[in-house]
Amino acid sequence: MTMRMTVRCSAIFSNLPFRSSPTNQSSVVAGIPWSSSVFGHFKSQAAPGNHHTICSSSKMGDHETPSFEKPRHVAKKVLARSQQEGVGASVRRSIGSGALRNLDPFLMLDEFSVSAPAGFPDHPHRGFETVTYMLQGASTHQDFAGHKGTIRAGDLQWMTAGRGIIHSEMPADEGENTGLQLWINLSSKDKMMAPRYQELQSKDISRVEKDGVDVRIIAGESFGVRSPVYTQTPTMYLDFTLQPGAQVHQRVPEDWNAFVYILEGEGVFGDPKASPATSHHTLVLSPGDGLSVWNRSAKPLRFVLIGGQPLNEPIVQNGPFVMTTQAEIQKAIEDYHYCKNGFENARHWRSQQQQQQ
Repeated sequence: MTMRMTVRCSAIFSNLPFRSSPTNQSSVVAGIPWSSSVFGHFKSQAAPGNHHTICSSSKMGDHETPSFEKPRHVAKKVLARSQQEGVGASVRRSIGSGALRNLDPFLMLDEFSVSAPAGFPDHPHRGFETVTYMLQGASTHQDFAGHKGTIRAGDLQWMTAGRGIIHSEMPADEGENTGLQLWINLSSKDKMMAPRYQELQSKDISRVEKDGVDVRIIAGESFGVRSPVYTQTPTMYLDFTLQPGAQVHQRVPEDWNAFVYILEGEGVFGDPKASPATSHHTLVLSPGDGLSVWNRSAKPLRFVLIGGQPLNEPIVQNGPFVMTTQAEIQKAIEDYHYCKNGFENARHWRSQQQQQQ
C-alpha cells in the first residue's frame, strides 16, 4: 500500500493538470527591483506595509489634478494570449508567460475560462499564495485537509499554500466559468508556514462608488476604505469600473511593483496623452507613487490594479513548487513523492471528482 501511494504521488507530478510554469523545468530568476469561510476561521488583519493609498475620482471636465510627486506610467504592455491548461481549460496568461516571466512578488496571472467536464483536477502547491477571483459562474475547491467550498461570481479565495496543499479546482456551474488567478510569492521565511484560507463572498467585499467610479477593494485600501484580507506578502488588489468620462487617481506605495490587467473596454493609463490600452492586456507600471486612469470611450472600462512589495529574493520554480534554491526544490519534489513534510495526507486522498473517474 505504501509503495502504491508513493508511486501515486510521483505519477501525478509527472503529468500534473495544474496551471504550470511556461516551461515545466526549474528556472532561477534574481529578485527584480521593478520588473469566514468554510475553509477555516482566523483573525483578519490589515496588510503590513505602507498603504497610504489615497484615491480620488472625477468626471471629465472637472480638471482634477492628482497630487502625485512621481506619477506611474506604462513601462511595458503584454497581451495575454489564450492557451490550454489543466484538463481542457483555457487561460490567458500574462505574468508567467515568456513575455513576462514574473514581476516580483507576482509569479503568474491567468484569466481562466473553463466549462465542465474540463477543469483543474488534483494538483499540489508549495511556497506561494494563490488568489482566485471569480468573474462569472462558480468554482468548487476541495483539498486533502478536508476543506471544501464553492466561490461564485464576485467571490474571492485567498489561499496560502505554505509548506504544501493538494487540491482540485473544478467548474460548478453550467456553461462558461471565468475568473482571475494570481500567484503571489512568499518570502523564504514564510514558504514552509502552515496552509490557510481566506474567503470573502461578493457581498462582503468592500465597495465604493463615486463620480462614475466603482471600486471593489479586494486587498489594500482605496477611497479611505480598507479590505479585511490579510496579505502575508504585502499586496493591494483593486477592481475598478469607470463609466464613460470618468477618471480615477489611485496612490500606490512607491517602492512596490504594480500592474494593471484590463478586463473590459479601453482606457488611458498613466499619461493623459498615451494611446488607449484594450482588454486582455497587462500593463506593467513604472516606479512611482500613484496611477491616473481616464475612460474617454463610450463604454465602461473595467480593470484590476494590483501591487505588491518586492521580496528581492531568488526565485526557483518547478511547476507548482516555488522556492529560493534548487536544493529546496529537490526537497519539495521528494516530500511530495514520499508524502511527507506537509504532504502526508496525500497518501489516502482523492478529490470527489477523481474518485468518480
